[in-house]
Amino acid sequence: MNWNDVDLNLLVTFDAVMQERNLTRAGRRLGLSQPATSHALARLRSTLGDDLFIRTPEGMQPTQLAEQMAQPVREALRGLRVALEPHGFDPATSNRRFTLAVNNYAARALVPALVHRVADAAPRVSLEIRPIGYTDVLDLLDGDGVDLALSALIDGGERFKCTRIMDDDYVAVLDPNHPAAAANCLSAEMLARIPHIVISSKGDDTGFVDEALEEQGLTRNIAARVPFLSIALMLVGSKRTAVIPRRVATDLASICPLVVRELPFSSPRVTLSMLWHRRVDNYQAHRWLRERVRQAAAR
Repeated sequence: MNWNDVDLNLLVTFDAVMQERNLTRAGRRLGLSQPATSHALARLRSTLGDDLFIRTPEGMQPTQLAEQMAQPVREALRGLRVALEPHGFDPATSNRRFTLAVNNYAARALVPALVHRVADAAPRVSLEIRPIGYTDVLDLLDGDGVDLALSALIDGGERFKCTRIMDDDYVAVLDPNHPAAAANCLSAEMLARIPHIVISSKGDDTGFVDEALEEQGLTRNIAARVPFLSIALMLVGSKRTAVIPRRVATDLASICPLVVRELPFSSPRVTLSMLWHRRVDNYQAHRWLRERVRQAAAR
């Protein structure tokens, strides 16, 4: 094979398909249409003489050659990205895009403040916020598309740096006209009596409430399990409550007619860490972004 025939853009497409296992999503990541992504993959298949990916009901499954190529290609693309990135970074004029992978807590408690801070300091810089979901956060950082990750992970190993930036506890949120809102701290009996709205998203388990109440011979009444987006509308004007992290609760109460009340027992802590690849540790643009994240966390 003549390596002069290999177009670097084809390897970028290969890496995106390898990570997404879907042509449409890979194209969206690259700013390409699905046909354009398919055409690029066809060119690379012809150049390498291998199918690279087999379409299955579970997505595009890599061939043995694709599996062998994946890590070296990803490392090479990351090295090129760092090498070709401008050494100077002026937030006032830069039009750079940063991509962050965040867990549910970070999306609610930190991302809104971060977006405001970045917009104020760098009006042309854009942020792409991706949910971590069930994907391994270190795999996301190993890819070439994620600059920072915000998750509960506290150990980045040898390839990544990790620093804890936030620590939170839980409180109850309810309508200000609810009879229990008159108390600054809800009693265990009150908490058991009020119907609860529980968030059904990954990482939002409040089973500690049931355990604490059970120790006092009480059981809470779970009225509904819903996604977080529904929580405010289900609490305003209702006789229900929800137990959520304090920072998220405070933000909700600042924009909705809701009040925050203390729990009658201690709660587990919610921790949030910032992780990034060591290769970009000293890069000016990344340092700037990490400082904006720290500022948003410290507000």
